[in-house]
This record gives sequence, structure tokens and C-alpha cells, in this order.
Amino acid sequence: MEWYFIVLIIVLSLIAFFFLTSLACFLMTFYARKRKPLKENEFRLIKGKVYEEYHPEMLNWMKKNRAREKVEMCIRSYDGLKLYAEYYECKKGAPVEILFNGYRGEPERDMSGAVERCFSIGHNVILVCQRACGKSDGHVITFGIRECKDCLSWIDHAIKVFGKDVKLIIGGVSMGGSTALMAGAENLPDNVKYIICDCGFSSAKNVIKKVIKQIHLPANFFYPFIKFGAKVFGRFNLEENSPLIAVEKIKRPIIFFHGDADDFVPFYMAEELYEKCSAPKKFLAVKGAGHGLAFPKAKQEYLDALLEFEKENNVW
Repeated sequence: MEWYFIVLIIVLSLIAFFFLTSLACFLMTFYARKRKPLKENEFRLIKGKVYEEYHPEMLNWMKKNRAREKVEMCIRSYDGLKLYAEYYECKKGAPVEILFNGYRGEPERDMSGAVERCFSIGHNVILVCQRACGKSDGHVITFGIRECKDCLSWIDHAIKVFGKDVKLIIGGVSMGGSTALMAGAENLPDNVKYIICDCGFSSAKNVIKKVIKQIHLPANFFYPFIKFGAKVFGRFNLEENSPLIAVEKIKRPIIFFHGDADDFVPFYMAEELYEKCSAPKKFLAVKGAGHGLAFPKAKQEYLDALLEFEKENNVW
């Protein structure tokens, strides 16, 4: 009897360890607490040495964007969340870019130069605050699994607001770029002319395992806890979709941007995506650019690549 009791205790202890470790991994990887709203003269800049030289320019872009005329947009996601965005108009009737922020980010911080960049080539822009980020509802980040469905909702909303003839581009930075790729594999309306992926990851699994290794922990040991935590506590399958799967299905032209000094989403992930992509494509590798810094590092090169890409693919 004592032997069975000891075995039961060991089994229950292992189960408890597995569930508690999975919960801890879920909270660290997918759960997002709400941030306090910023005051009028408060700004969030991306932390890290690689970003410091760009902080003055980013801050200037943020201040200009706050001063610009804009329209707040709000939609309901397929699962009932309120999602927010801001629309900036360069000129009526111009193509509209729908852009998504990155992991645990927000549009103002992650895409501070996006309005400047869009206006430079005559595009209007909707800066979307992804679920569980900024003002939008939600507490669970799903690495594009649910976010790509939100992208489809924003496309539908843009067509309702701007009319059935509106020309759209979807894209984003980091997880936002990956979100756009995963949405691009769906049955998109003809309004969507092309996709921009700026420093997007190839798959959630790949980037999560890379980060685990970067903090000197065994990735193969911890990843199953993370995947299980997503399934049980987040109620989503982390591997049901990925940008690597999506790029083989996408028909729209795709332009990829990535810095070769990116230490968060490695440069080789962009190469993998580009290699797998079967749609018309272009790839601008920005020498010396860190994560999300392709545009700040090489503004004119970035703009020229976009304009050449549009011309090559006759999108308008």
C-alpha cells in the first residue's frame, strides 16, 4: 500500500510540475498585461543600445504623428474583442496601407516612421493596434494565429469605409509582418495588391526556440511546455499556421525587408521566407540594420525598393 502511495505522489507531482511549468511559460510568452495610457508629453521608445542613435528621429516622428489629423477606427474581432487603429490620410483616393505592430508592441513605438514613409510615396495608412497590445482588447498574443484573422477583418472594414474600389496593401514589422503573411494565404479580395513583410519571423516555433537558446536555456526541453501552455491556457495551437506555410500559398506580390544585424528575428529567417515564396517577390537586405530598423537605417533605399517593386509588378 505504501509503495502505491509513493508512486501516486510521484505521478501527481510530475503532473503538477508539467502544468505549473506550462502555465509559467504561457504567462512569460503569450500573456500581455495592459499598460497605463501615456500622458500627452510621454513617449515609449524601444529600449536597447542598437536603437539609441535612432531615438531622436523616432521621437520626432512620434510628435509629428500626434500632431497630424487622424481618425480613430474600431472594429470587433471574430471572437468579440474591440480592436483599435488610427487612419492617416495623405490624399483622398490614394492606396491605403494596413500595417500591424510587433510582439508586445504598439503602433506608435514600433512604426514611428510608418506615416512618414507612407506619405513619402503617396499612400494613406491605417496603423493597427494588434490584439493584447496598446488600446486594443485582449491579453493573449498568439504570434499571428489569431492576429491574421484580425487582419482579414481590417481589410473588410477598409473596403466598407473607403469603397469597393479602394487599393490596399497589408504589412507590418516583426510579428506584424508575419501576421500579414499568414493573412495573405487566405482568400483575399482583389483590393489587396501586395504585402510588406519587414523583419518578420519564419515561424513561431523557430523564433521562440531561438529566444530560449539566446537566454542560455535548453530550447528542446522548454518548447513543449510553451506549446502545451498555448493550447491549454491560451486555447490555440501554436503550430497550426506559420509564415513559412503561408508564403507557399500566397498569390499576391511580397516585398521583404530585413536588417542583416537583426539579433531578435535572425536574418536567415527572411532568407527562408524569400526562398519558400512562390509569388512575385523582392528582398531588400539592409546592411547593419538591427531589428525593425531597416527604414530608419536606409530610408531612401527602402522607398526606392518599394517604388521599384510597385512598378515591376504593375500593381496600380
